[in-house]
Amino acid sequence: MNDLAKKDLKYIWHPCSQMKDYEELNPIVIDHGEGVYLYDTDGKRYVDVISSWWCNLLGHCNPHISSEIKKQADKLEHVIFANFTHHQAIKLCERLSKILPEGLCKFNFTDNGSSAIEAAMKVSFQYHEQTGNPQKIKFMALTEAYHGETIGALSVGDCDLYTKLYKPILMDVIKIEGPDCYRCPYGKNRENCNCECAEKAVKAFKEHGNETAALLVEPLLQGSAGMKIYPPLYLKKLRELCDEYNVHLIADEIATGYGRTGKMFAFEHAGVSPDIMCLSKGLTGGYMPMAIFATTQKIYDAFYDDYGTGKAFMHSHTYSGNPLACSCANAVLDLMEDGKILKRAQENAIYFNNLINKKFASHPNVGEIRHIGLINAIELVKDKNTKEPFDSKLRTGYQIYKKALQEGVILRPLGDVIYFNPPLIIEREDMDFVTDIAFECLKEVLS
Repeated sequence: MNDLAKKDLKYIWHPCSQMKDYEELNPIVIDHGEGVYLYDTDGKRYVDVISSWWCNLLGHCNPHISSEIKKQADKLEHVIFANFTHHQAIKLCERLSKILPEGLCKFNFTDNGSSAIEAAMKVSFQYHEQTGNPQKIKFMALTEAYHGETIGALSVGDCDLYTKLYKPILMDVIKIEGPDCYRCPYGKNRENCNCECAEKAVKAFKEHGNETAALLVEPLLQGSAGMKIYPPLYLKKLRELCDEYNVHLIADEIATGYGRTGKMFAFEHAGVSPDIMCLSKGLTGGYMPMAIFATTQKIYDAFYDDYGTGKAFMHSHTYSGNPLACSCANAVLDLMEDGKILKRAQENAIYFNNLINKKFASHPNVGEIRHIGLINAIELVKDKNTKEPFDSKLRTGYQIYKKALQEGVILRPLGDVIYFNPPLIIEREDMDFVTDIAFECLKEVLS
């Protein structure tokens, strides 16, 4: 262990980690990055095939984004966003209004994904209070959802790894049994179903729709649940239910937005719009912490009145609308707006999925390979026929992760789901390399 790693362990408490694991797997000190690669202080190269927790969109140290943030730093680093504004924020919102799903035209800035979720929930609650429906105080969410780590965001999540311990202090949220296309209780698959599982949502709305302010959903892809993917039709059915019961549909596009699913935003696959959309991660290309919720004119208008009426949305973050972060977000759109990066990613997605199917599908412990856009997930099971999972105490995915690190690939699986969620600019030779390494490590651990 080098001196920097020792100092790290002396002072730092890392996120989402059992620090005792670090006694065996010491923290890797990264010196610099370029494209899909990270380099440690010893010069070893790692392929960042999970985009550093899904936020690095266009590669590390992207020249254009780096240049824009440097220029902005010399001009304006931050300004209070109450009663003040700046060019970068105005420009960003004008551009987003042209590419977001129809109807989303008003923007509120926060500084991370969880905060955007919480702000969206508060807006929905306050909207109903101010439009004659004070009984709408509940929220709905899907089982196995993940929406962040703050108390409100955690409440609408449903991954026991993150929520179980804190349930005594969480909000009471109505949970709808979500789609499970791999273990479908209706015996269907994604290609032949009519989203029969939406009947669970129909039942929940019949029972609780009148008291519900909003339904939160990760569109098409439940990331922390193990990259679970479901059909666009399910979103359409949720949209219809929300319309029928005057419930806001809040889209958590923090992980799915900005081309991750093959389209700029996952909701585009369904051809419908949410009432509120939360954005972060790829929003700034992985450079700066920033988040936004976008909403409709109708919702905005419910807050627009004389100050004395008390209808203003009294919610703020110190770094709301930070100019440096906005400059990153505008630089990302500079690179994405001609569609070439997304088109290339769509082409590479086909190659990537075919490659993974060819290498992994026949392995006796590969239960399912699922994909959307460049995201590919491999669910490992003890028994392929029964779909019985491995004993979680074995930490099978973690063992594969450790071996892959030795070979220069960052996987960081979700339980026993090995996944690839690379920057959109990944090249095919890197796809070949990471899948070769992942497969060899998988074979070694499962032998």
